[in-house]
Amino acid sequence: MNIVFTPNEARVIGCLLEKEVTTPDQYPLSLNALTNACNQKTNRDPVLELSESVVQQAVDSLMKKHLVSDRSAGYGGRVTKYKHRFCNTEFGSLKFSAQELGIICVLLLRGPQTPGELRARTNRMCAFTDAAHVEATLANLMAREDGPFLARLPRAPGARESRYAHLFSGHLESVDEPAVAEESAPGTATLSQRVEQLEERVRRLQEEMDAITSALAQNRRDGAESADPASAPAALSTAVSAPTAD
Repeated sequence: MNIVFTPNEARVIGCLLEKEVTTPDQYPLSLNALTNACNQKTNRDPVLELSESVVQQAVDSLMKKHLVSDRSAGYGGRVTKYKHRFCNTEFGSLKFSAQELGIICVLLLRGPQTPGELRARTNRMCAFTDAAHVEATLANLMAREDGPFLARLPRAPGARESRYAHLFSGHLESVDEPAVAEESAPGTATLSQRVEQLEERVRRLQEEMDAITSALAQNRRDGAESADPASAPAALSTAVSAPTAD
């Protein structure tokens, strides 16, 4: 694998992958929509405040690498919109399953994650049958002949699970999973799963609130434009000056 992203390029590709699956009716993305996706407050780590010019620079760099294409015609408007050519397209040989794509997308957008975090945070893009399904997908991404695409990081002291990181921003040494898992106190796993589920619900609620706020703001702008108060004096003047029939 010879694809290497800068941090901003990784964020752009991650956003395009995510929006293609989660909001297909709004994909491809305009520069404004892509910038908003890069700076999104939820499902991003770290949260960024990139300007449109910085996002455009990342897009231009990805276009030179033939990993993003721009189209202004055929998408229902004059605004240039962008789509990825990173994987699962006719332009390249890189192919991922829905589960593999979900994992890579979350790692691009949120950095290193544990298997439990990945299972919870990919639920809008794909479904895993159980924890073993997540582990098998991670193992495949580390062992593929056209990869590896992931590395297992050393387990932090006291951590229940190892974290995994993508390799699209440079090489990382992968470590072996400990042969014997650390013994957890009864109920620890269940509590951790509940916390992850609650965190995901909060994120989804925040996304819904952001969408509602954006829609209300757009409705207010549309209402203000349709009212067009500047035309009222002209209409009144016409009504006053018009001659009346005897």
